Amino acid sequence: MTQKLEGGCTCGAVRYRLNRAPMITHCCHCTWCQRETGSAFVINAVIESAEVELLAGAPKVTLTPSNSGRGQLIARCPECQVTVWSHYPTAGEAAAFIRVGTLDDKSALTPDVHIFRSSAVSWLALTDGKPAFDDYYPDHLAIWGPDAMARWEKLMASRS
Repeated sequence: MTQKLEGGCTCGAVRYRLNRAPMITHCCHCTWCQRETGSAFVINAVIESAEVELLAGAPKVTLTPSNSGRGQLIARCPECQVTVWSHYPTAGEAAAFIRVGTLDDKSALTPDVHIFRSSAVSWLALTDGKPAFDDYYPDHLAIWGPDAMARWEKLMASRS
């Protein structure tokens, strides 16, 4: 990522900037993401929350159910209710899963990996050549790479 990416909700009340490239970008095909987004999949860019700079407004964070039973925190614009990011239990609020569709340049980030392919809609053919897993990927290092993995490990250590 050569430039800092910016994004926000539909009404513009919440605006943010990514001050660093994401660690990884997932294209998730799980049924929970399908239901929550009303779409066939969601593209989430995983980044340290400290690297997400609020430029305007503040999202309202709501705990919602999840397949794990531990819930997820969804950050939505308090005005238009568009989800701008989520926080999942593994990293809590230390990592933000940015909804790539809320970026001003929606093509700036492409998926590094497809997850939960087993529940993908039948009409979708994956032709981007990225790794695809029926569930979650088994080996983080092989998918994330050493730099992203080091960032993740540092993030997780800071939560201890």
